[in-house]
Amino acid sequence: MVGQRTLDPYVEVRILCPQHEETQPGLRLFVCSGGIIAADVSQPLFFEGERTCMKLHEYQSKQIFARYNIPIPRGRVAATADEAKQIAKELGSRVVIKAQVLVGGRGKAGGIRLARNPDEAAEMAAQILTMELKGLPVRKVLVDEAANIETEIYLGITNDRQARKPVLMASAAGGVDIEEVARTTPEKIVKVHIDPLLGLREYQTRDVAAGIDLPREHWRTFAQIALGLWRAYVDCDATLAEINPLVITAENQLLAVDGKMLIDDNALFRQPSLAEMRDLDAEAPAEIEARRYGLSFIKLDGDIGCMVNGAGLAMTTMDIIKLFGGAPANFLDIGGGAGAEKVAAALRIILSDPNVKAVLFNIFGGITRGDEVARGIVAALNEVKSEVPMVIRLVGTHAEEGRRILADAHMITAETLVEAAQKAVAAARGGVA
Repeated sequence: MVGQRTLDPYVEVRILCPQHEETQPGLRLFVCSGGIIAADVSQPLFFEGERTCMKLHEYQSKQIFARYNIPIPRGRVAATADEAKQIAKELGSRVVIKAQVLVGGRGKAGGIRLARNPDEAAEMAAQILTMELKGLPVRKVLVDEAANIETEIYLGITNDRQARKPVLMASAAGGVDIEEVARTTPEKIVKVHIDPLLGLREYQTRDVAAGIDLPREHWRTFAQIALGLWRAYVDCDATLAEINPLVITAENQLLAVDGKMLIDDNALFRQPSLAEMRDLDAEAPAEIEARRYGLSFIKLDGDIGCMVNGAGLAMTTMDIIKLFGGAPANFLDIGGGAGAEKVAAALRIILSDPNVKAVLFNIFGGITRGDEVARGIVAALNEVKSEVPMVIRLVGTHAEEGRRILADAHMITAETLVEAAQKAVAAARGGVA
């Protein structure tokens, strides 16, 4: 038995014996004075991935790629049909009109079209600029010179958390969803891990080129593109830098006709020029508001709002809610030292979700003072009148004063996390907490 960690006053124990690991690798046992409670929580509540990163538009990603000597098509972004027509005139060839929205499936939704002349470009741009794709309005289009595509390749760099290294991935099956390729035909993806101290080496790019059967005549250019992609990935604090597809044209040239980058939110303080590129249309209003107050917030699909101080405690709280049959509506870490104003803002954000049927507060007072949290909750409820039941577990610094403030406000309290989770789940189901 390994991996014990205290969950006040419970201990989470993961059983690592050969029989269990083969059959139930995600089994967790919560051991308490009342016995042992088991739950299969092998499926994560959410993944880090794109939800905690800033997405860049295609045109923004390709502008960055160009700075690192990655060949891209000639083109510019347009906000009106007239601008699109003028760009098409300047290019003097067939053009592709591409909706610039931060969603996938643009082509299938009619957001990517081929225009043979400037008049067609203006007409198609006018149509695309009135569209909404997956609920997001199209405010700009990219007008690119059309490429004569012979072969499509996938090339990308991301973090491999299991290996604790960046990984360069390539596939001859380009132009499609790489996750689908990984699921159905993983043997078509060639991977090479990158030592973060040494960086991507040229011999590694040759190994990848050989692995995807790229004609040898393109290896030198492929190495240039892969090394440029690596430098862009590192310099921009990216979690993903992707070219899909990287094409071989009829003129026998390699060209990055589409691009995507995800930037680590935690690094934006040192990337002010990239931070200015953020597209707020693609973000939930609650997440924008949370960022304004310095809150770590991710909206989920459940009905129990969570306010917790500390990311680890927040994950534990969501685990316990799932354990007792509930579903968290959000991840929200108010951080250490949160004052009444910050707590009030956090509660307003939680209550702005119409799906929330109960709210669970789990505050362990260290730097964060319990009485400050309590005053923030009461202040928020004075501003935002709500009938949503709220369950509060408050321990630590100035917890007694905090509990007194909450008792005066007729809040539901709990002494332990399990008791609080059970009451929150019951309240969300309309039962007596």
